[in-house]
Amino acid sequence: MVKPPPHIDWLVDTKQTVMTACGKSVAIWELKHHDNEAVLSAWAKHFRNHYCLDTLIDQLRGAKSRKDYLETIKFPSKSSKLGPPTRAGDFAEILVCDYLEWMLGCWVPRVRWGNKPTRDESTKGCDVIGFQFSKTGQFSPKDTLAIFETKAGLSSSSDNRLQDAVNDSAKDHFRIDESLNFVRQKLIELGKTAEATSVERFQNPVDSPYQEQYGAVALVSAFDQQAIEATDAKKIPASKSSKAVKPHPHHATLMMLVIKGNDMMDLVHDLYRRAAHEA
Repeated sequence: MVKPPPHIDWLVDTKQTVMTACGKSVAIWELKHHDNEAVLSAWAKHFRNHYCLDTLIDQLRGAKSRKDYLETIKFPSKSSKLGPPTRAGDFAEILVCDYLEWMLGCWVPRVRWGNKPTRDESTKGCDVIGFQFSKTGQFSPKDTLAIFETKAGLSSSSDNRLQDAVNDSAKDHFRIDESLNFVRQKLIELGKTAEATSVERFQNPVDSPYQEQYGAVALVSAFDQQAIEATDAKKIPASKSSKAVKPHPHHATLMMLVIKGNDMMDLVHDLYRRAAHEA
């Protein structure tokens, strides 16, 4: 069994829950990060390899140094208009991947961030996809496909990021096919045929049924309990131009989570800096 990266110990269940307007219980977790060089360095390496495997960087960087290649080609910019929010969003997605893998026991292919055509934009499709297999060596109707939407609120804002995540999660059932195809295609390109076959198992739910677990996660620096309480999975905007609302198609089983932490944007920038300088 692969050992979890050390920063996982900083992701702590507070045992606190908040009830939403639709009667859902939201689990509150906290990222208790601090100044530990060894842990931050290991985290930066883990983070960097989502964008570019250390085994491939020298083949890709051309005449640039590793640091310059990562900072100018692969990583979202620190100073452009769209760069910092893209950094925050990517960080949230990768942390939720870690949560699914190490807290929920999912297998989570990490292929989303290294294939961006534009570094200051988020990849389209479902944010985080994980897989659980109930039996070793054979497929079962109890196998689970986990589809999670993430939203980051790491700067001062009045937006309810949990509600935003819930709203986008309501669209995920339309995006599953394309997102699964993307994951499987990238695994095939990496030569991971066995893993690609495991993804293929979830591309035919009619003949090979499985369970689905939808989730919505907000990663925030400012914890706003009133905003969480106001979140409503039964009142999703029907469209941008209409005042009509409709329920999340899987509101009964929707998992909602908030991860809070201090100085989160400073942490994000520091991880990107370390990831480039230590490559």
